[in-house]
Amino acid sequence: MTKLHVFDMDGTILEGSACVHLSDHLGRLEEISVIEEGWGRGEVGHIEFYQLCQPLWVDLCAEDIATVFEKSPWRKNVERVFKDIAERGEFSAVVTLSPLFFAEMLLQWGVTSAHGAPIGPGEEVDPELVLTPDHKVPIVRRLMEEHGVDEFSCVAYGDSSSDIPLFETFSNTVAVNGSDTLKGLATKHYEGDDIWEAYQLGRSLIGG
Repeated sequence: MTKLHVFDMDGTILEGSACVHLSDHLGRLEEISVIEEGWGRGEVGHIEFYQLCQPLWVDLCAEDIATVFEKSPWRKNVERVFKDIAERGEFSAVVTLSPLFFAEMLLQWGVTSAHGAPIGPGEEVDPELVLTPDHKVPIVRRLMEEHGVDEFSCVAYGDSSSDIPLFETFSNTVAVNGSDTLKGLATKHYEGDDIWEAYQLGRSLIGG
């Protein structure tokens, strides 16, 4: 049976968050910082988060997105990991609450599929399109069915509260610079900036 590797993006394979990096590029760091702090305290919900972010991104174009992607502080060896997974005939996925228009840039690095909120820059927010942590589990289950992978051949990598449902559901999990709560749920945990090393821990859970 083949394998499936599921990666969170913000804080896991990317230092910081895509929303912050995009806003910073447009000179809106102060505004996004306030929004992120409110979200972190639970004062701003997932839908409201996007409603507050969209005015900041109204001028964001494809060139801006590509520039931010290239300049963002990715963990070491992200592309190497995706390529290694593909060369083994396995599958990889990035599942994030951040915008799909940013996450799908990872397709050029070889990730099999990218999943995020399908909301374009500056668009009116459709609540049905906003992802929450609870959406991650059905997305992964659908990918498992699509690729013919069972739970024991799937490993999830994450860092924070958005990954809790995945870590509570699946048995093969790797916390990457994880919160204390996530470490308590994780099968393995990694501290550092090289995603290849975290990936090796994940491989050890599914037979190398």
